Amino acid sequence: MKFGVATFVTDEGIRPDLLGKALEERGFESLFVAEHSHIPLSRETPYPGGGELPRVYYRTLDPFVTLTAAAVATENLLLGTGIALVMQRDTIHTAKEVASLDLVSGGRFLFGVGAGWNREEMADHGTDPRTRGAKLDEQLAALKEIWTKDAPEFHGKHVEFGPMGSWPKPVQKPHPPIYVGGNTPAALNRLKQYGDVWTPNGVGERAHIQPQLDLMHEHAGDFPVSVFGVGTKNLDVLEGYVEAGVERITLLLGTKPEAETLTRLDELAKLVERYR
Repeated sequence: MKFGVATFVTDEGIRPDLLGKALEERGFESLFVAEHSHIPLSRETPYPGGGELPRVYYRTLDPFVTLTAAAVATENLLLGTGIALVMQRDTIHTAKEVASLDLVSGGRFLFGVGAGWNREEMADHGTDPRTRGAKLDEQLAALKEIWTKDAPEFHGKHVEFGPMGSWPKPVQKPHPPIYVGGNTPAALNRLKQYGDVWTPNGVGERAHIQPQLDLMHEHAGDFPVSVFGVGTKNLDVLEGYVEAGVERITLLLGTKPEAETLTRLDELAKLVERYR
């Protein structure tokens, strides 16, 4: 069983280089960081978690800068986006960032992607929320072209470019694994077509675990599962995922200053030792 951490890295919490080093020293396998470019103050889209949107959403660091800092401070820690909002990003720049991070980390990058939930945020980037899934699908296909071909080109409804040269290519071949988030049939179809690993959000009750996995098998088939953001207040859920044999569990880590974060990581490290 692999154990990592999922968190928001912000300007008010521990530095990403110190966080990466602390995780590696405590035996954690991976770090996944969230992305939000900004939060429109209109706040029309309800927060999926209910209630007020937590402060960390407004203050996230850029995930590629964050993970590069963590990469430089570590040797073996795997570094993932959880998730990158690709449909809000320029496709060609994203291809460059992924390949560059995979290169500087020595092939340790895990590319988590998803269609997002904040409609105003994506609209500010010129993305129509109604067609964001279709755009993301084209972007993933186009990214693979850029990463794997010397003269890639792509001609779609949402992504269009002629033959180009783009280097570096990723260290991992054919490209870093694509972790697809989402629990809907559309997300699972995306996994089937473009993904390598499924990264669903952790459920709230143990009884919901098997139905969640059954949904994947029904719509996508058999894929490795890396569960994102499992809390530790209800250990019954954590134990349920362990028994289900998922590939990886990333535990939710709150965003706190360095001293508080290190104390919390010590607690989480002791906890996961029960399940290794």
